[in-house]
Amino acid sequence: MLRTRVLTALVLLLILATAAAISPQVLIALAAVFLGIVLAEWLRLSAVPARLAVPGAVMLAGAALALEIGGVRPAPRVLAGACVLACSAWMAIGFILTMAQRGPVRLARSLLVAGALLLAGVAWLALVELLQRGITWTLSVLALVWLADIAAYFSGRAFGVRKLASRISPSKTWAGVWGAVLAVVIVAEAGRWLWPQGALWSTKLLVAAPGPGIAILLVFVAMSIIGDLFESLVKRQAGVKDSGTILPGHGGVWDRIDATLPVLPLAVLGHWYLVNGWNHA
Repeated sequence: MLRTRVLTALVLLLILATAAAISPQVLIALAAVFLGIVLAEWLRLSAVPARLAVPGAVMLAGAALALEIGGVRPAPRVLAGACVLACSAWMAIGFILTMAQRGPVRLARSLLVAGALLLAGVAWLALVELLQRGITWTLSVLALVWLADIAAYFSGRAFGVRKLASRISPSKTWAGVWGAVLAVVIVAEAGRWLWPQGALWSTKLLVAAPGPGIAILLVFVAMSIIGDLFESLVKRQAGVKDSGTILPGHGGVWDRIDATLPVLPLAVLGHWYLVNGWNHA
């Protein structure tokens, strides 16, 4: 299974790199395809019938891409407000996950559908905003998510004893959490010292304000874990192992990017706050 997961990840990276090499527009179109698949998977797990979930997801993703191609984007302050709302919603989900660890929690279908539209939608807007700053900038955010995921996996396997959320995802441990935190902070700090002028999201944060920058990185890791656990909770409620079957070794697209969705709006807010200040948001 590990070999299959690695091969699938490499193919995805190749597709991503090819799209980025062609043009940012092709990369955005690819992201819209992912958005549509994630929405369809999320809605299906929310007990929305496939005859409604799939066409609805296709139309929403198509509309998002059409607006982007047409240059229709929210005003900076509107986007900032949407990112704040999304981050607040993810924090509320973190509280729900805590309650689910203590006892059974069942999420209403209306709440799950609203969450799909809000959280996936704002993640799309945040991703487009990040791409406006360049491919390297965007990849520097995504790479931190991948780093946290890999570090959590291996540190959890090597040192994991105490379970993080046994009722939701029995394989996750606190050792995995600390491994992810250490990896992200160490790599980000190394980037700041070795390439202080680099066009990397974490480098800009740490150069602008080291203390708050580290704090945002810690929230970054926490948000990625919340995204992962939330999808596990939704899958457990739906009685399925994976969100889909499109990616061998991973399951669905939501399985692959569940940790990414919460950090995209946080990445936008973190940069605006520490580097530009709210007056330029």
